[in-house]
Amino acid sequence: MTDATVVSVNVVHELIVDPVGSIGRTAIDKRAVDGAVSIDEYGMHGDTVLDREFHGGPDKAVYAYAEEDLAWWAAELGRTLSPGTFGENLTTRGLDVTRAVIGERWQIGDTVIVEVADVRMPCVTFQAWMGEPRWVKRFTEHGAAGAYLRVLRGGPVEARQSITVVHRPDHGVTVGEVFAGRRADPARIRLLLDQAGLAVDLVRGLRKTLGLDSVVGR
Repeated sequence: MTDATVVSVNVVHELIVDPVGSIGRTAIDKRAVDGAVSIDEYGMHGDTVLDREFHGGPDKAVYAYAEEDLAWWAAELGRTLSPGTFGENLTTRGLDVTRAVIGERWQIGDTVIVEVADVRMPCVTFQAWMGEPRWVKRFTEHGAAGAYLRVLRGGPVEARQSITVVHRPDHGVTVGEVFAGRRADPARIRLLLDQAGLAVDLVRGLRKTLGLDSVVGR
């Protein structure tokens, strides 16, 4: 389907103090590394997740953000935003992550297969890291959330590898629609809820958007 490339693979540079989070430290400081990094169902080798209540695990193994969206924010904020600034593990080029369909699968290079599983929701730790006023609100209103990926087939990933969309579900509900929350079409959200194999946190969020009772299981 669509061909794109990996701009950079980013892992934690150092753990830093988080003045607002419940853990006290954060691994949001991701920076590009040279060479290949292996990934498996739990994410990038050499990376770290501290707040496991909201990050990490098979449904949020890898976070991808588009270089094009990063460039938009760099122009908007008037500052340089290097790959990894938003805490993403993969910075992509030529792939509209906001319009990626939930359940869409990408092949990276010759081996790795990942699946779009969930949407990044901005938090106060992200706001503190960026140091921008009203950052959570501004990030949300812009609508380019980035995507959390499941790793269906692990292997090495590195800069300049191709990314090919190899499967796109027929329901067509996108990352951007999910991120829009209550501004989204409720019928579209219900359509997504009818799909099997959704991430538990995603289902919980969708049900909250629709005002439904708590989800039980997947």
